[in-house]
Amino acid sequence: MGDLFDTIGMIFERSGFKAFLADGGWKTLIMYVIVGVLVYLAIVKKFEPLLLLPIAFGMLLTNIPGANLFHMDLFLGDHIDIQTITTDGGLLDFLYLGVKLGIYPPLIFLGVGAMTDFSPLIANPKTLFLGAAAQLGVFIAFVGALLLGFTVPEAASIGIIGGADGPTAVFVSGGLSWGWLAAAALALLALVVWLSNRHRS
Repeated sequence: MGDLFDTIGMIFERSGFKAFLADGGWKTLIMYVIVGVLVYLAIVKKFEPLLLLPIAFGMLLTNIPGANLFHMDLFLGDHIDIQTITTDGGLLDFLYLGVKLGIYPPLIFLGVGAMTDFSPLIANPKTLFLGAAAQLGVFIAFVGALLLGFTVPEAASIGIIGGADGPTAVFVSGGLSWGWLAAAALALLALVVWLSNRHRS
C-alpha cells in the first residue's frame, strides 16, 4: 500500500498540478478563469469568436504549468536568434516568430477582408458613408491632436483610435507610441461593450 502512495506522490510531483500549489500558482488559476470567460463569450454569446477563441487557446497553452512551450527571454531585444529558438524553443516560440516578424497581421487582415460580406452595402449603398466617416475620423483626429500639441507618433496613435477599429488601434498605437496603448485598449473595450449592447437589443 505504501508503494501505491509513493507512486501517486511521484506522479503528482512530476505533474503540472503541483504548480498550482506552488508560489504564484494562483496566477495560473486566474489566467484559466480568464480563458474560460473568453471561450464562453466567443462560443455562447458569439462575441468576436474569430478573435477571442485564438486568444483563449494561446493563453491556455502558454499557462500550462511546466510545459515550457513559450520562452519570452528568447525574444528580448531587437535581434532574434533563430538558431537558439530551434534548439531551445518550444512550440509557441515558433508560432510567436510570426508575430515578431510581422507575418500574422497582414494574413489576419487578408482573411477578414476575404470574409467580408458586401451584400448589405450593395443593398443599401448609403452605408458606404459610415465607412468613409470612420476613415475621415482618422485624419480629423490626427490633425486635431497635432493642433493640441501632441507629437506626430502620439497624434497618429490618436488618429488610429479615431478610426473606430479596436484591434487595429491597439496594434498600430503600440508600434507608434506606447503611451497611448492604454487609450487604444480602452477604445477596444468600449467597442466590445457597444457591440454587446447592440447584440442584446
